[in-house]
Amino acid sequence: MHVKKGDKVMVISGKDKGKQGTILESYPKKERVLVEGINEIKKHAKPSQDNPQGGILTQEAPIHVSNVMPIDPKSGEPTRVGHKVEDGKNVRIAKKSGEALDN
Repeated sequence: MHVKKGDKVMVISGKDKGKQGTILESYPKKERVLVEGINEIKKHAKPSQDNPQGGILTQEAPIHVSNVMPIDPKSGEPTRVGHKVEDGKNVRIAKKSGEALDN
């Protein structure tokens, strides 16, 4: 996958197109990512020990990884990901500016 947990990404297609958020979780086998504040759904919850009131909760749902692009640290625009070996380590770089994406 071209993105990983903690990356700042922009949604490039779908109902949340243009929105930005941070990846909370990634599911490589399903090729999906959970992005903060993106693809929010309503979930009906029965009253339980944790939530005695119950009711309708809003939470994020995973979206397909092809619908997000990492944000270039220099320009703040979405960019493709490249790989470069520096000091024997494989580093992800932004194709637009050449800056390293790894945190």
